[in-house]
Amino acid sequence: MAEVQPTRMELIKLRRRIRMAVRGHSLLKMKRDGLIMEFRELLEEAKVAIQKMVENYNKAQQKLLIAMAVDGFPALRSIALSCCRIPPSFTVKKKSIMGVVVPVIKREKVARRAIEKPYGILSTSVRVDEAVTAYEELVDSILEVAEIETTIRKLLEEIERTKRRVNALEYRVIPRMKELERFITFKLEEMDRENIIRLKKLKMKKAKR
Repeated sequence: MAEVQPTRMELIKLRRRIRMAVRGHSLLKMKRDGLIMEFRELLEEAKVAIQKMVENYNKAQQKLLIAMAVDGFPALRSIALSCCRIPPSFTVKKKSIMGVVVPVIKREKVARRAIEKPYGILSTSVRVDEAVTAYEELVDSILEVAEIETTIRKLLEEIERTKRRVNALEYRVIPRMKELERFITFKLEEMDRENIIRLKKLKMKKAKR
């Protein structure tokens, strides 16, 4: 407080800074609330996507067990090696959610039509084909969950950063500036009172002459 010059110009500047801080605090709160809404919507999407992934996993396991029991492991192994030669095709782009840059996975469906399978479908059984399709669908759902989870993680990080900034303004920065405003106002009023008393004394001296 002692380092602050209690002048009217300083008070004007300080009040301008307080208005800017209050405005910034309001905007940050709006951003925080918007991010929380987006986060909640994504959580619902994640629940649906994870449930679908679990269902696809159980289905794929079931189809695999049936194919292994009837067609044998060697047949499945050769098919698996053929499928592994073609990795999932996808590109990662970016989009902005309330100023937060999040990844968007643009991918081709891993699940292929029968004629697009990387092996001769005429030489395999329906059971093997169903197992392959089930695992392709599982990979698709895993990629979908990965995209949503990455977005959720980034939103959470930004929500925490925004919360810290809101709290800093609300509980530290703005209160300190308002306290300083009160101090300068008090000092200026005190100086005004002293000036009034000084002027009265001067007038009294002049009156006595």
